[in-house]
Amino acid sequence: MSETIELSAGDAAPVFTATDEHGNEHSLQAYLDEGKTVILYFYPKDSTPGCTTQACDFRDNMGRLNGESYAVLGVSKDSAKSHQRFVEKQELNFPLLVDEDLALHNAFGAWRLKMNYGREYMGCARSTFVISPDGTLAWCRYNVKAKGHVGMLMRELGLGE
Repeated sequence: MSETIELSAGDAAPVFTATDEHGNEHSLQAYLDEGKTVILYFYPKDSTPGCTTQACDFRDNMGRLNGESYAVLGVSKDSAKSHQRFVEKQELNFPLLVDEDLALHNAFGAWRLKMNYGREYMGCARSTFVISPDGTLAWCRYNVKAKGHVGMLMRELGLGE
């Protein structure tokens, strides 16, 4: 098995194109060309308590983030159909990217060895990457907590709460 990638602020962000829950294509380069700062966050599973808390926190702060030229993209290995149900049920106002083959997870180092009750397994480390319009990582963190993460991120980005 290959070594897990560990990205840091200042690194060039991996370039990607992925589809969302409706089959629409999202290209990092297109967002950057528009001068957007992209918040790309990886979460383990649609409609689970922690992931719902985190997604709803992003949803509730989208007005502020959009006003500051941020684009939020959620990523999990769930199917487009699962993403559609999650978006509709929680009234999410940002796209969820489909990454069933784990290409995005692996490129950003979000698919990594985890441990639960002494058992090791590969899984999604809840992670967030802030990609500047120049294509570099302005901020990144692995293994973030679901609750309170968006507030902490906004403070780190100087957006207050």
